[in-house]
Amino acid sequence: MIILPAIDIKGGACVRLYKGDFSTAHKVAEDPLSTARSFREAGAEWIHMVDLDGAKDARPQNAEIFFSVAKESGLKVELGGGIRNLDTVEYYLQGGISRVILGSAAVHNPTLVKEAVAEYGNRIAVGIDAKEGYVAVDGWLDKSEVYFLDLAREMEGVGVKTIIFTDIARDGTLSGPNLAPLRELKEQTHCQIIASGGISGPDDIKAVKALGLYGVICGKALYAQTLSLTEALRIAKE
Repeated sequence: MIILPAIDIKGGACVRLYKGDFSTAHKVAEDPLSTARSFREAGAEWIHMVDLDGAKDARPQNAEIFFSVAKESGLKVELGGGIRNLDTVEYYLQGGISRVILGSAAVHNPTLVKEAVAEYGNRIAVGIDAKEGYVAVDGWLDKSEVYFLDLAREMEGVGVKTIIFTDIARDGTLSGPNLAPLRELKEQTHCQIIASGGISGPDDIKAVKALGLYGVICGKALYAQTLSLTEALRIAKE
């Protein structure tokens, strides 16, 4: 299982949100690149990054930060937020991003996902962010009528290999991941599943690993120091 430490960017700064609420954004680190380098020094191979401004405005807003981390940190960058067309997908992948995440686009424009997967294969992931089981879109500001598992099956049908599932009610809360939908995704699709939201400590890493998932994203727990990245990586490799 892979561990993906997380950096969310808003206004050029590293921030964290509580349950996806933009008004709760608070700064957790001074510099994105130095933070990423510290993750690499701890043994991480991947980093999960989100352009919060891009997610809200539906277009890239902090691209130079992401390109800098991809070029200079030694980490593979998985990036989401505001990626709504093939031009943006190409812009990021050609700029050094290892994997891009299509979130709102999966609901609004599934044809885009199909075209992106046909062109770039495993470098395309789909982010499914759910409130009470239903997919939220446009920077988590709106809840759709699409059930998370239905979207996952549809995305698998167009060739998506990697799905990142976030329970928004758990995100940034340190209350533990919602294991039930993660188990459903693992059992009812053939996709690689990455868990996101609520990770608080070593026991949560163990619980996610027990489901046989591909990866887990750790954000607030690292900054709040309720989980060390070194320990998370050790558990993931056991």
